[in-house]
Amino acid sequence: MSTLLIYFRILLLSLVTLSPVMAQAADDTTQQTSDAPVKVNAAVELPKMQKVLDKIKQQVSGESNDSKLSALNDMALELSGDADTLMQGIIPQRAQLQAQLGVLGPAPKPESGVKETAEVTSKRKNLESQKSKMDDQVKQAEAIKSGAINLSAQIVNLRRDALKTQLALNAGSIFGPRFWSPLFNTQSDDGDKVSDFVDELKDTAVLSWEPGWRVGTVLWVVMSVLVATLGRRYLEEFLAWVGIHLLPEGRLRRSFLAAATALTTLAAVVLAFNFLDLAFTRHDNVVDDVRDFADKLVGLSILCGLIAGLGRAFLSTRRPSWRLPNISNEVATALKPFPPLTAGLVFVFQTVEILNSSANTSVGTTIFANGLTALLIGFTALSISFRTNRVRRKMLLAGQQPEAKSTLVGLIQMAITLFGISIMVTLVIGYVTLARFLSYELIWMGIVFGSFYILSQLMADGCESLFSTNNASGKSIQRSLNIDERHLAQVAALLAGLGKTILVLAAAMAVLNGTFGSSTPIELVQKAIEFWGGKGLETLNIVPAHVLNALITLVVGIYVLRSVKRWLDTDFLPKTTMDAGMRVSLITLFSNLGYVMVFLLALSIMGLQWNKLAWIVSALSVGIGFGLQEIVKNFISGLILLTERPVKVGDLVSISGIEGDIRRINVRATEIQLSDKSTVIVPNSQLISQNVRNATMGNAQGVATITLTFPLDINPEQVRDLLLEVYNENERILENPEPSVSFKDLTSAGIVLSVTGNVASPRQVSGAKSDLLFDILTRLRKEGVVLSTPQTMIVEQRNGTLMVKDPEE
Repeated sequence: MSTLLIYFRILLLSLVTLSPVMAQAADDTTQQTSDAPVKVNAAVELPKMQKVLDKIKQQVSGESNDSKLSALNDMALELSGDADTLMQGIIPQRAQLQAQLGVLGPAPKPESGVKETAEVTSKRKNLESQKSKMDDQVKQAEAIKSGAINLSAQIVNLRRDALKTQLALNAGSIFGPRFWSPLFNTQSDDGDKVSDFVDELKDTAVLSWEPGWRVGTVLWVVMSVLVATLGRRYLEEFLAWVGIHLLPEGRLRRSFLAAATALTTLAAVVLAFNFLDLAFTRHDNVVDDVRDFADKLVGLSILCGLIAGLGRAFLSTRRPSWRLPNISNEVATALKPFPPLTAGLVFVFQTVEILNSSANTSVGTTIFANGLTALLIGFTALSISFRTNRVRRKMLLAGQQPEAKSTLVGLIQMAITLFGISIMVTLVIGYVTLARFLSYELIWMGIVFGSFYILSQLMADGCESLFSTNNASGKSIQRSLNIDERHLAQVAALLAGLGKTILVLAAAMAVLNGTFGSSTPIELVQKAIEFWGGKGLETLNIVPAHVLNALITLVVGIYVLRSVKRWLDTDFLPKTTMDAGMRVSLITLFSNLGYVMVFLLALSIMGLQWNKLAWIVSALSVGIGFGLQEIVKNFISGLILLTERPVKVGDLVSISGIEGDIRRINVRATEIQLSDKSTVIVPNSQLISQNVRNATMGNAQGVATITLTFPLDINPEQVRDLLLEVYNENERILENPEPSVSFKDLTSAGIVLSVTGNVASPRQVSGAKSDLLFDILTRLRKEGVVLSTPQTMIVEQRNGTLMVKDPEE
């Protein structure tokens, strides 16, 4: 019976085995009229597909060009389709093998006593081996398909992220069908992806409303609403009370209130979003994608809170008298809606970008969202500028005088207008990515500069209030250290300057790095360099990105240098005991050295290799030997003048017959102002190499000396007393040393007397001598003393004899 069963299985196996062969023979007879696909050898094709997948991965890892990434994405999708087709072709063959194994049945157990023929055992092993190979092939094909799909998603993410930096990518004008195609593209699966992710969000909301979680969800939501409304309001009122009642009178109250307004708004927004995050994502079964989405929204709330808080702090519509910037109430009221509107736009469209990233939507949908973002932000920027101008015009027509707009405010308004126009123009010509970059850069620079303005005001006012002797803190410090009030003012100015310097550096770093995922427009610079033949710059190791960073560093360095120079000139050095000339020399030396350091730093950031500039050094050597020698000599002489200080600004000097006051010591020449207010430019090398008379060096006194000639018949004692009396009565003549009269000479013309007196400064000599001469001549005439007149002789020749006679005869 067992033998018959075995034979019956062999017969069925033969029929099953022959059926595909017979079907194939039937297909062969009708091959000329059939389009049946050719059977693919999976053992050969799968290794090829794996190599293609590895090659695509290798190319994606080092590629940043959008068109090439798009081509690689198409290759990955095509490979995924081929792997799926191959897998679908293997599955029926595997099913046939499984059916054949099912006919043979499992191998009999040794204890059953049933024995199989060697042919059946061999056939089962052969079929199991083939099925195992097909199982491995199906797994390999499925792995290749999954890997290709994941690679395609990664490529899409790379393209989406690259959109933030590929500013030269033309994605089509907003008036063209290419831009609006995501709304009408029925073949795209972006809608399904977004719907699936929205379903995950709905599932998260359902989880938060389960019976054991409802109370907590309601409490967190209520706390979020309370913090965003009442919490912000009462915290701001409390800080305002602190500023009014606990802080000393002065500007510190205004800057403190502005900072408190910004911080309370920021804290309220961030806490509200954190509470909402806890309300809906605290469940353990929430998927990771939704948690990441919620975490990104919480991080986004920081930026939105800063935008709204800084706007409220600047406009201060509730307390106009405490407003930091010089903005009229009408302008502030007109601009009041824009900070929350901008914060809302940023939140909405950044949420859309995060949603696109989480749902892995296509690049076209991402570009569409970026374009709408840039369009609305650019329109908002233009609206701010237009509404401000319109309010000011209405005030003028109504006879009201608007606030005096400073140069900085004018530059800010001009920058906002130019940014808005640039955004609109780039959207029209199709550079959506560039428009998005400009939009978020405008917002980010507004956040950075607004924070810098408020913090710098708070820093300066805080230092001034802390060390002011009008306040309790300053008096306590003065009593504890027993120092002069002037030194406290110097410490306050120094700390405020250091704080502002740190804030400037932090602001520069924030502007350079950004926070919206955008970098500097490197691709545009690279294209410009290629257009102008940038290949020649390779020998100098110049990278376009480094060039742009170097230019930014140069601009920021010059700004910082000028700010520090202005601070030294107006705030710090006037509070020291240095004289005006010393202060000017110190500021000039600091300025010259600072410009050199900033220039060298910019070249270093640019990546300029000095060892490859031998030709420039050679050219400079030749130039110095011919035309630049005098310039270099004057430059070195200027540094010597500023360090040794043989002459300084404010000194009265005399050189080569020129006498005047030094007004400025420049890098190449020194400006000397003459008594008639004209200016003589003297090269610095002459002040080093020639004899220079410095009449005011070492606090020198002036000497007023008058020499007079009297007749021989005068009373010398009387005249001496008269001259000394005139000198002693003049208020400019110093008592120590005392004036003196000396007998200079005795000639045929008469007695020569010289009277001398000292004045406080050589600049007073001319005026003092004029007053003294008026007084002396008046007193001499009153006393009947006359001055000796010059003797004139006439020589005549009569009859060959020379004769001398008096002209009065």
